[in-house]
Order: sequence, then structure tokens, then C-alpha cells
Amino acid sequence: MARVAILTASDKGSAGLREDRSGDAIEERCLAEGHEVTRRGIVPDERAVIAETLAGWCDESIADVIFTTGGTGLTPRDVTPEATRDIAERDVPGLPIGLTIEGLKHTPYAQLSRGIAVTRGTTLIVNLPGSTGGVKDGLTVMIPLLDHIAELLPGPHEHRA
Repeated sequence: MARVAILTASDKGSAGLREDRSGDAIEERCLAEGHEVTRRGIVPDERAVIAETLAGWCDESIADVIFTTGGTGLTPRDVTPEATRDIAERDVPGLPIGLTIEGLKHTPYAQLSRGIAVTRGTTLIVNLPGSTGGVKDGLTVMIPLLDHIAELLPGPHEHRA
């Protein structure tokens, strides 16, 4: 079982003007798969606020994996990848490739997502799109990896043969 936190970046969501459907979709799927959701939050599309929240959650070690949702597109307010990069220690470049490949099975727009995956301390952060479809596609890739990620991040690990 992995510990998961969910951070939604949305101006309207943080102002209470829109339901957090993508955050709900992440939580529902993770719980259905037996993972623990340790924290949820909604913040505006502000680079410093997103970065500060992610850094705090990582530094508190509240989760093995933090999924962000929202802010990965091409509009000027889409700054989640930049905020994530601001607090990152190491890149995990294969995950966004896998997310894009899965997304392209369903929509050509998947290639427009700028989401990244990084680690900070013992936490992996993965940027998912703000759409529920994009979240579902991303979780198809991520759910089978969560237990192994939770095993790897804390430290020494024997590799499987």
C-alpha cells in the first residue's frame, strides 16, 4: 500500500467556484486500489503557492507519491510543471513518456500536457492533467507502480532478478 497525497491547482476550484472532479477521481481510484490518501488540497494557479505546498508536503513526508492535477496545459496560468521543477531534486523522465503514450490512446491532446515527474526527499511528485479523462489515463499507468515506488524511495533496495 502506498501513501498518496493529491494537490489540485485551480483558480476556480480554490475559490469554491468549481468542483474538484479530477482530485475526486484520483482519490476514488487510489482508495479502490487499496492505497491510503493522506492529504488533499486545492490551491490557485500560482507558481509560488504550488511550489511551497509541494515542498512542505514532501519535507513532512506525508506521502510516498503526490499527484498534482491541473495546470499542465498551454495557457499562461498553467504553471504546475514550473512550480514542481522549482522544488525538485531529481527528474523521473520515463513517467511523463508513459503518461503521454497512454493518453494518446484516447486523445491527440495528450501530447499537449507539459506534466513532469520528480522526486524530493522520499516523495515522488507526478503532474497529471486537470481533466478527469487525463487523470484516468494517468492512473492507468501509475497505479501498478505505486507499491514499488513506495518500496524504492525510502532507501536501499534489492533489485528484482
